[in-house]
Amino acid sequence: MKLTTLPKVVEPDPQQLIWKERLNTSFSLNEMHAFLEGSVEESIHTLCLMQEIERDPILQINPDYYELSRDEHREITAKKIKRLAQYMENDEPNFQNFQDRLNLIALIDPQLGTRIGVHLGLFLSAIRGNGTDEQFNYWAFQRGAVYMKDIYGCFSMTEISHGSNVAHLETLAEYKQEKDCFTITTPHIGATKWWIGGAAHSATHTVVFARLIVKGKDYGVKTFVVPIRDSNHDLYPGVSIGDIGEKMGRDGIDNGWIQFSGVEIPREYMLSKFTKVDKDGSVEEPPLEQLAYGALLGGRVTMVTDSWRTGERFITIALRYAVGRRQFTIKGEEIENQLINYPLHQKRLLPYLAWVYGMSIASNQIQKDYKIILQNLDDGVKSGDFGLLTKAIDGLKGLFADSASLKSTCTWITAELIDESRQSCGGHGYSAYAGFGKGYADHVVQCTWEGDNNILAQNSGRITIQKVMQFEKKGNVSGINYQFIKDAKRDEVILSNEDDLKNLETLNLSIKSIIYRISLKCISTLSSNGKNWDTIAKEKLSLSKLYTAEYIMDKWISKISDIKDTGVKKQLINLARLFAISNIDKFGVYFLQHSVISNACYEEMERYTYEVLKSVRDEVIGLTDSFKLSDFFINSVLGNHNGDIYHNYLGTVKNLNDITQTKAPYTSELLSMLNRDSVSSREKNQKSEEILAKLRI
Repeated sequence: MKLTTLPKVVEPDPQQLIWKERLNTSFSLNEMHAFLEGSVEESIHTLCLMQEIERDPILQINPDYYELSRDEHREITAKKIKRLAQYMENDEPNFQNFQDRLNLIALIDPQLGTRIGVHLGLFLSAIRGNGTDEQFNYWAFQRGAVYMKDIYGCFSMTEISHGSNVAHLETLAEYKQEKDCFTITTPHIGATKWWIGGAAHSATHTVVFARLIVKGKDYGVKTFVVPIRDSNHDLYPGVSIGDIGEKMGRDGIDNGWIQFSGVEIPREYMLSKFTKVDKDGSVEEPPLEQLAYGALLGGRVTMVTDSWRTGERFITIALRYAVGRRQFTIKGEEIENQLINYPLHQKRLLPYLAWVYGMSIASNQIQKDYKIILQNLDDGVKSGDFGLLTKAIDGLKGLFADSASLKSTCTWITAELIDESRQSCGGHGYSAYAGFGKGYADHVVQCTWEGDNNILAQNSGRITIQKVMQFEKKGNVSGINYQFIKDAKRDEVILSNEDDLKNLETLNLSIKSIIYRISLKCISTLSSNGKNWDTIAKEKLSLSKLYTAEYIMDKWISKISDIKDTGVKKQLINLARLFAISNIDKFGVYFLQHSVISNACYEEMERYTYEVLKSVRDEVIGLTDSFKLSDFFINSVLGNHNGDIYHNYLGTVKNLNDITQTKAPYTSELLSMLNRDSVSSREKNQKSEEILAKLRI
């Protein structure tokens, strides 16, 4: 009898693999976390808030989060909003503390972050940005909206037939001089307010974007505070509201539609920091109307932060799984290889890790810029100093351009990151408990709201081209973040050998130069086609993405120079190289077409990329541990800190799915199918030979 040799059985060892690499980390996690958060103080602040959130019994998030129904999500979200209202009271007067907490909550529970963000970040910001000091103080403090007390607001901008084109919204606000009031009206179905977060069940008031009509004249879209529910939470007469129903994600948000049928509000409910309507119907319009939209940029700024935080979470899951998971043997080896050791796997994931680090830099910078610009804007309005206001407008224009590019690019990148991370985890990534499914569905709305990404990117690209036009004509350029145009090279090759690919300044110069050269080509195209900007839509889109890459690289290089820890600096240089090279590769056609990189260097770049990938691969556990995300914030069976992937996965499945229930409520249907009689029997043998013989003539 021939004996069969049994295959060698090797028990999976993901925990050992992950901890072995963790112990080999060659740099300080604390120093790296401080870099990501912007400073040591911010690092400590973030960790304290994360601990506070994780310990709160009402703010808990567990794997069962992925199994909740829409109604259950909304009920739990309402309880959490009530809890956070208590935090808001304790945080006064340091409301920035609450915003930082909300940013972290949005990482694990985006629907909760949005529900409160609509109230504080849109409703109240609209009042602050468009209302007088007296109006803001009344609604925010005297009525208590800032504490989520007495008033809970929503933001009625978008309509069913208009989203990004705010200037053409069609809801009407007509001034009735005899009553000294405005009448808010939805003139037709296209003007129905749609996608209004909080409208369906929660909000008591809304800021409505409507066309100001005075004595028959249309003054364009302005903002008005409109009460929609009374103290019993009943709708006011003339207000019609409904739920818009199922969405891709964020089930905890009660998005609704609103129609107004002659709803009267006092004249004083028009937000009048800029445009004013007197009792006699006189209209005073602002000299710098763009100021009215300054406060609305906060949402875009916040989404850069959201993209960074969300990216941290999902790239951590994918890379921990890639280190712990073995799949296929390579020649000469008996034990299967780790996924992370495959060059293609590295190329799929590690550029996204570099992007996460880059987005942290972008987030910290644009948050600082936003706060400074808003303060300058308030100071200018209060002082009435036209020179100060003009300066504030310049800053606002710069912020508009930066936020348009960063918001669109970062939300797109994070959407790609989540899906590629999900695919890289194979079949297990498709499990709801892995977190990718809900994470993707919850995130991708950010590519649409607060400005559709393609529209924002088109605006950003156009601004870049106009800046190059300005430089070509005058020899200088306005805007602090566009000064790179002065350094860009017109026609010489920037990247010609491996040394150039290693040098961060040279890599950055190549990105500056490609932006400049694409812009010059666009200017030439415009001059020959009658300035039809739509013919260069593709180039504008690419310019926006490249602008984000240059923005990040410029700040990254500056920050690296301040790093004292040599281990941290080494990793940041490797990641910055990978970030730059991956962007050059992505837009390789442009770089070759405009001779920014030589053909030989482009071929060399492929080999050198894998060299950089290998240097980053060796530290992926430390580079993701540097995010300091606990299992609570990860909330994925594939990405826990302990690395025990399979026990974590099976344990969660057993815990949430009763193993004693081996029969389903529909088992009877299965049994009736399996145990059915034969066709002949079910037909009473009416086609049998015996019966047919009797029927023959």
